[in-house]
Amino acid sequence: MNILTRRIGGAVAVVAVLAAGGWAWHEWAGSAALPEGLIQANGRIEGDRTTVASKLAGRIAALKVREGDSVQAGQVLARLEDTQLAARQQQADAAVATLQAQVAAAQAQLAVARREVPLAEASADAQLAKARAADAQAAKDAARFDELAERGTVEVRRAEQMRLVRSSAAADLRQAEQALASAHLGHDKVKARENDVAALEAGLHQAQAAAKEVASLIDDLSLRAPVGGVVLNRLRESGEMVAAGTPVFEIVDLDRLYLKVYVPEKLIGQLRLGLPARVYSDAFPAQAFAATTRYIASRAEFTPKEVQTPDERVKLTYAVKLYLDANPEHRLAPGVPADAVIRWKDEVPWQAPRW
Repeated sequence: MNILTRRIGGAVAVVAVLAAGGWAWHEWAGSAALPEGLIQANGRIEGDRTTVASKLAGRIAALKVREGDSVQAGQVLARLEDTQLAARQQQADAAVATLQAQVAAAQAQLAVARREVPLAEASADAQLAKARAADAQAAKDAARFDELAERGTVEVRRAEQMRLVRSSAAADLRQAEQALASAHLGHDKVKARENDVAALEAGLHQAQAAAKEVASLIDDLSLRAPVGGVVLNRLRESGEMVAAGTPVFEIVDLDRLYLKVYVPEKLIGQLRLGLPARVYSDAFPAQAFAATTRYIASRAEFTPKEVQTPDERVKLTYAVKLYLDANPEHRLAPGVPADAVIRWKDEVPWQAPRW
């Protein structure tokens, strides 16, 4: 009887302890739950990643940054070898310099021709007018002296001299007419020089385009950050050969971070885009970071192992992205675990998550 009594007493004590423990767990679970209108979840801080890839194939000559380095938009992150392109650039620059000199010389010659042709025409016109006047006067004098010689008023030799003067004036007139015609031909020379300048300028433009193309290729050998942020991954090392389009870096924008959490299937109906949230990090326990619900998955998935849920029986969850409204002093970084509280009832006051 004593043994039986002791066994019964022990069993009663065990039941009492279990009952007390169940009550305590129930009380903890009840106190851990947030009021209706708030949903708590946890996950890791992530960010929209930007891949920096090489436009050209080549060997990496230098890497300027490592994982964790902050970079600015446009900053050079790496360079590829440029030996062959550097030689092409020297040739292209030399061709441009030669053509620029030729164009300058041709333009100077054209400017001189444009000034000289009008002056030559004006001088030829003046000479022609003078020659015409002299020829007309010589013709009159020769006719008059011929008449006087026939009447015997002057000697015949004098009339012959005037006819020679008239012939000389006529020759001067023909020469003046040829000079004017030659001056007019100067316009054709100007046109020819204009064509020469145009051809040289066209060649110069082609050479400049070729030089610009080479310069663009050389610039493409420098891998620049398309956005500011932090280098998340450096995927290649110095000296490696890369093909065109090969990813070399991954950058995350610290001003566009989000907390990816998983909400149980039975609570997902309470959520909608635009709901406010607050993010809590162990690194800054006294600070709540404001966030906004920007993404809700359309399909459920099994709860990731690293994610906590208030009810371990919950197996299906929906991924939700809570984008931080701001990241003061870039305190939060990708990979940091964090908790969140999402409010779907405006009248419910904010509370910190309880796990």
